[in-house]
Amino acid sequence: MYIYNVTVNIDRSAEQDWLRWMQEKHIPDMLATGKFSEAKLSQVMVEEEQGVTYSVQYTTDSEETLQKYYGENADKLRKESLALFGEKFVAFRTELKVINHVRNFVKS
Repeated sequence: MYIYNVTVNIDRSAEQDWLRWMQEKHIPDMLATGKFSEAKLSQVMVEEEQGVTYSVQYTTDSEETLQKYYGENADKLRKESLALFGEKFVAFRTELKVINHVRNFVKS
């Protein structure tokens, strides 16, 4: 399993529009590519002078599937965010390979 992580610092003046767009449009579009099984949107809990920072983690089954996303979908989806929010955000992307995934199951 791999996680495609996108960390975004968004200007406070655009934050609410960006959050709405992420939840109503961008994340559903990412999942609609068929390359990701789930997405998790989190606020990074640090105080920033400029903007607010968020992390979006998209789970995919393999490095090959992630490479297909880059080749088939990434440019179009990135251009849309630039067209809407331009200079109001900065983003950096990281790829994570999951080594171990443990869930805590509580017995009743």
